[in-house]
Amino acid sequence: MMEGERGEGSRYSLKASRICNEDILICVDVDPQCLVEMKGATGPNGRTLTRLDSIKQSIILFVHSKLTINPLHRFAFSSLSHSLSLVRKEFTSEIESTIAAMRALSPSSSSAQPDLTNLFRLAAHEAKKSRLHGRIFRVILFYCRSSERPLHQWPVNQKLFTFDVMYLHDKPAPDNCPQEVYDTLVEALEHVSEYEGYILESGQGLARVLFRHVLILLSHPQQRSIQDSLDIPKSISKKPPLPLPLPLPLLDPMATEDTPPLSTTQ
Repeated sequence: MMEGERGEGSRYSLKASRICNEDILICVDVDPQCLVEMKGATGPNGRTLTRLDSIKQSIILFVHSKLTINPLHRFAFSSLSHSLSLVRKEFTSEIESTIAAMRALSPSSSSAQPDLTNLFRLAAHEAKKSRLHGRIFRVILFYCRSSERPLHQWPVNQKLFTFDVMYLHDKPAPDNCPQEVYDTLVEALEHVSEYEGYILESGQGLARVLFRHVLILLSHPQQRSIQDSLDIPKSISKKPPLPLPLPLPLLDPMATEDTPPLSTTQ
């Protein structure tokens, strides 16, 4: 909040606020739909990467980047099938622990409508402990299902943590309903999130889009603008063209043919 008086020469000061270290619980959907192959993404052995492979890579990138910004952030990991399973319960700032947790993640062999209630219960319990140490709590859910809307039961007046969602889905088809799933995730986010939660989605199947979205989640919940005002990452097509350089003097003073402008289209 800005404080001061209007008028020429007025001085404004930004009210000081404490930015807390984060405890972040990352939850990965391991439904069989996490095995859908990504487009144009291959591993070192030439095998096409799946959604789960790409999610693992993006999480390692996220944790490494987050710790580079602030080495005091901490992370734990879980998976979601029908219900919640803990992969790494203890919160740690060690990147080696993140890599080990990603290796331990494996897809589920069966599919059932998921329930987020236990995820929210665990988050609320851990958030209370984090607050005792002056930290804030965040949940990041990677969700992969195009036809199963998650369930949850949670009181509307209990917002103890921030909730972010990264949603990977198929394109709409008669046998799925990604828009309805997305709307359900938005409702859950608005229902439980303490600070501004972000929900990002992609139905393109491109790993680079996933990585780009995950980097947006590096933003600290206490420093965020509302998602509707976000304009990042900016599409190349939306960037204003660079100004053209001034034309050089013509060598031939009698020349009348104009030089065509450079094209800004790809």
